[in-house]
Amino acid sequence: MKLVVVGDALLDVDITGTVTRVCPDAPAPVLDVADEHARAGGAALAATMAARDGLDVTLVSALSDDEAGQRLRGLIDVPTVLGRCGPVPVKTRLRSGGTSLARVDRGGSGAPPQVTDEMLDAVLAADFVLASDYGRGLLRDERLRSVLTRVPVVWDPHPRGPRPVPGVRLATPNLPEATAFSGTADAEQAARMLRETWQARCVVVTLGKSGALLHCGGTPVAVPAPVVPASDPCGAGDRFAVAVTARLARGAAPDDAVADAVACAAEFLAQGGVSGMRAQPASTVDEVRRRGGVVVATGGCFDVLHPGHVRMLAAARALGDCLVVCLNSDQSVRRLKGEHRPVNGQAERIEVLKALESVDDVVVFGEDTPENVLGRLRPDIWVKGGDYTAELLPETAVVRRWGGRTVVVPYHRGHSTTEILSRRA
Repeated sequence: MKLVVVGDALLDVDITGTVTRVCPDAPAPVLDVADEHARAGGAALAATMAARDGLDVTLVSALSDDEAGQRLRGLIDVPTVLGRCGPVPVKTRLRSGGTSLARVDRGGSGAPPQVTDEMLDAVLAADFVLASDYGRGLLRDERLRSVLTRVPVVWDPHPRGPRPVPGVRLATPNLPEATAFSGTADAEQAARMLRETWQARCVVVTLGKSGALLHCGGTPVAVPAPVVPASDPCGAGDRFAVAVTARLARGAAPDDAVADAVACAAEFLAQGGVSGMRAQPASTVDEVRRRGGVVVATGGCFDVLHPGHVRMLAAARALGDCLVVCLNSDQSVRRLKGEHRPVNGQAERIEVLKALESVDDVVVFGEDTPENVLGRLRPDIWVKGGDYTAELLPETAVVRRWGGRTVVVPYHRGHSTTEILSRRA
């Protein structure tokens, strides 16, 4: 299933620290900064979530060529088809103790997004589309809207954005958005009115801790939400939209898809929301770096684990103080190895790798090559096993940007997944 997420991409920045005093000249808290973390936001966050769910996803969006746009490009680790736009919106949250003290927004104005033929082709090639509107103008483009009427779409609207195109499978406003569009704060009334006005097959109004209300033309369906602690609700709407899109694309009925998505959003909040989305390898890497240690990374499909893999991973781990394995997603393996691979799915491959003493963490990437994930991990040493020359590897130039180096460890002949599978055949 080929999913396209189309919409406005943002740059989100969290600046975290502690507050122990107030300003001497104003009743404002003083944040002693301890950390700054940037991530892809908006439609780019939704695409990231879909990729982490193992979906074959492409982001169709528009980015600027300014500093914020370049920074955002480095944070997006899914395949992209991009047009150009004015300055990328940057949302900066000041946070302490798991709570936001303030948010500073900049950018987002200027030239309207440019929609290219390549972007339209990518949307038309999708099996399913999530339209992730953040009110920055991309989904107002008439050519893009025309194309979106020809593919199955879930539409996640924004109060500053346009109405969904006619015929969407599901529109997913939250209650404030539904109120803004319909003029009524009653969820059932709003869902009924918007379904008719938008000519949508179904409308679901999400209600936060109260769950969601789905209207598909008959009796509305109320879906309760599990009770979970939620200190940071940021990103819950995107998590819901991605989950419900994936369920519908796989053939689920709307009420089942919404129930699953409500549960998925609740689990996301229980795990810390977007603040909990930082890949565990980053935590491992940060801890090793704080101790002055050496971070080692390697990558591959690791489909059928064999002695050659085990020996290579042990050799890589011996070069430093932690080893992070960059693992090709199921879709990436399929593109590289063919429709009958992988033999073992992504979850199984992660479980087996993490069980090895030599492996400290695993991070999954959805592209064919690991350049983007390397840019986020920034390892001191990148390891490849096999008959390679370091200078010929594209990753060598990438890790050199921050002073890293590439090392090739011995290749153990007679051990390969392809050979194992051919013997079984």
